[in-house]
Amino acid sequence: MVTVMKRTYSTRPKPAPTLSPPSTNKRKADDDESDVENLARLLTQKKKPRFTLIASKAKAPAASRPLKPSQQKSLTQLHFVLDSSVLRACTLCGLSYTRGAPDDEALHRSHCGRVQRGMEWGREEERESLKAGVTEISANVRIKNGTCGRIICFPANVGGRIGSKLANLLETINLALTSPPLTKVALDNSKAYLFLIPSQTNSYREKIVGCVIAQRISTAMAIASSEETAIACTHHGNDPPPDVSPKSLVAKPMTSLVAVDVASGLFCHPAALPTPLGIPRLFVSSSHRRQGIATRLLTAAAQTFIHGCPLDPLKGEVAFTQPTEGGNAVMKSWGKGFVRIYEE
Repeated sequence: MVTVMKRTYSTRPKPAPTLSPPSTNKRKADDDESDVENLARLLTQKKKPRFTLIASKAKAPAASRPLKPSQQKSLTQLHFVLDSSVLRACTLCGLSYTRGAPDDEALHRSHCGRVQRGMEWGREEERESLKAGVTEISANVRIKNGTCGRIICFPANVGGRIGSKLANLLETINLALTSPPLTKVALDNSKAYLFLIPSQTNSYREKIVGCVIAQRISTAMAIASSEETAIACTHHGNDPPPDVSPKSLVAKPMTSLVAVDVASGLFCHPAALPTPLGIPRLFVSSSHRRQGIATRLLTAAAQTFIHGCPLDPLKGEVAFTQPTEGGNAVMKSWGKGFVRIYEE
């Protein structure tokens, strides 16, 4: 018996043949070829760095650009002049300074302005007047040009704003007179007398046009007369001077004199005489001289320095310390030859 087998399942159709994908090795080769081409193309290009691009946008420095003819600095030809001195003496203030030195010229400008115009006294100083012990000695003092001023006095060792003002004033005076600064001991025993006039530019301020420093001293030397000076100068000669009689040579025995200023013929007797008042500093601004300011300041100092005891220069109660040519003229006209000399 023949057995017939029947299939009870359906047959699956075979899928259609598909194209095989490209080989991975070939794709890699193509990619490598494209990378090589790109790299070669990048190397052949002349690409500038980024920092050069940024620098090209910025402006060129000024030093690298040529200056226009109007912007170029003008050069000055300098020459050495060996036959003239670099020191200059100002005819207005008398200060000698080095021309061309910035520090010296700045000092000269400030000093010359103070010497000519004086310093200012304003509301700030008036507010401290009571605290500083400022006293008005005289008011409505008329000088030769018709201007009315006033004289004030205060201790020379005062502090505060008035003390700073006095310190600047004394610095100007010392430069003008070529004098050393006053010591603290001298300032402690001194008074400052200032002559003030109204300011022409500001009605609330005044100008300091004169200053006298009065100091308490103990002894001073009497000034020798012109006759005594002539005798001393010819003491070792055989013949007396023509203006000196032989009787004076016998009546007054010769003594050595102390030379204070040989150029002006100022000599003193060496004997120390009791003298209560000394004037170490006397100054008047150059634009206000020959107006009687120095005489009024000296008179005020002699009358008020010692309370209740006015001093008389004609009695030798006032002394100066090594006066200059101008101070010597004031001393002779005010003291009539009786003012003495003391060592500072």
